[in-house]
Amino acid sequence: MASTETTAKDKDGGDLAGLEAGLDALETVQTGRKPFRQTFVEKILPPLIAIALVLAVWQALVSFEIVDDPTKLPSPGAVWDVLREAWLQGELLGYIWTSVSRGLLGFFFALLIGTPLGLLVARVKFVRAAIGPILSGLQSLPSVAWVPPAVIWLGLNNQMMYAVILLGAVPSIANGLVSGVDQVPPLFLRAGRTLGATGLKGTWHIVLPAALPGYVAGLKQGWAFSWRSLMAAEIIASFPDLGVGLGQLLENGRNASDMAMVFEAILLILTVGIAIDLLIFSPLERWVLRSRGLLVKG
Repeated sequence: MASTETTAKDKDGGDLAGLEAGLDALETVQTGRKPFRQTFVEKILPPLIAIALVLAVWQALVSFEIVDDPTKLPSPGAVWDVLREAWLQGELLGYIWTSVSRGLLGFFFALLIGTPLGLLVARVKFVRAAIGPILSGLQSLPSVAWVPPAVIWLGLNNQMMYAVILLGAVPSIANGLVSGVDQVPPLFLRAGRTLGATGLKGTWHIVLPAALPGYVAGLKQGWAFSWRSLMAAEIIASFPDLGVGLGQLLENGRNASDMAMVFEAILLILTVGIAIDLLIFSPLERWVLRSRGLLVKG
């Protein structure tokens, strides 16, 4: 009888050990780097194929004269020639830097304003009731609507550009943070208060770290609004002293009826938007997810 009980205990112990080993295996983080071939096939090749397909369809529309008017749809080669000429003349990087420097600086100012505003709205009921709906309404308002009043108030200068960026980006950043704070489990807040993390200390050590996923989503959306707002401002409020950014380049192409220049500006605007997301926001988002065990390294 004792032997039977011992055998049963050993069996249960073995099953428990096996279960623990299985759970440990599931929680094990893969620290080894993927081979370049696997990374190329999974992450680099698909967008290259998509770009190749777009270029093939574009060239087919021109070659088979489906769109036979080059003033409406230039060939990929014509757009490439315009890009190459701008590069050789040393103008291409100037177009990009003029817009990117404005966009990033304006986004930084929006971050400084939108973060404390979002915390205030999230944590103070009266403030949320007073301006919460206004923030949501401003977020849905097209950025281009702010350009005419900004020009009248501030004139044709960089301050007008930054004002339009702020009005477009601040509501998105603030609302993203409010959404993140609303999703913080109440248990975290109670545990923080028990440990003495109240007021600003609790906000810094408990609320902000727990609200990071929603906050990062708000930052991504805020950058998108910043970039769109800036392009609208550069297109509408053109002035020689402001320099030629990507939006101004797009407007110059329209005024000259030069569709190759128009497509050049569109491709540059798209490329910069994708590059900023890949270099800044995607790594930040992966870090937040990985720190919460929602993304496995590999």
